[in-house]
Amino acid sequence: MIDVLRADGPFDAYADKLMLFGRLVGSWDIAGRFFDEDGAVVSEATGEWHFGWTLEGRVIQDVIISPPRGGRAPGEQSKAYDLAVRAYDPKIDAWRVTAIFPVYGATVSLIAREHGDEIWQEGRNPDNNLIRWTFSDFTGTSVRWQGYVSKDEGQTWVRDEEIVLTRGR
Repeated sequence: MIDVLRADGPFDAYADKLMLFGRLVGSWDIAGRFFDEDGAVVSEATGEWHFGWTLEGRVIQDVIISPPRGGRAPGEQSKAYDLAVRAYDPKIDAWRVTAIFPVYGATVSLIAREHGDEIWQEGRNPDNNLIRWTFSDFTGTSVRWQGYVSKDEGQTWVRDEEIVLTRGR
């Protein structure tokens, strides 16, 4: 299965567009923080996030795992073992993203676009609230991901999660 999914790089016809997420390909160590509605940190977590080319280089597929597999206590269960499929759609000049969270029994669909030097992924969470997940602060060795939710149809946004990715493995 993995062999038929794997691709060596981006699909030639859309290579430039595919690099929006293509720059994330590889493995990252992650440190995350979760916030309450007032912005106070309520918990923290570590993990690993792996991105790769799949389906003839037309798709970026990723897996996020927490806690990291190498740092678990014997018998410790996953808090996250999630999958996302990110496919560029030339008809809308944007990405269609599907994220699957089996530990929580949830699936989310988003549309992703470049916003300046950031990537914004927008959709609705399982509670039907608007969500915006962003990648920003790209360097050669780190990236910041942030999750925002709006419970009033976009009038206000609250950051509920932040993950800092650092090149690892």
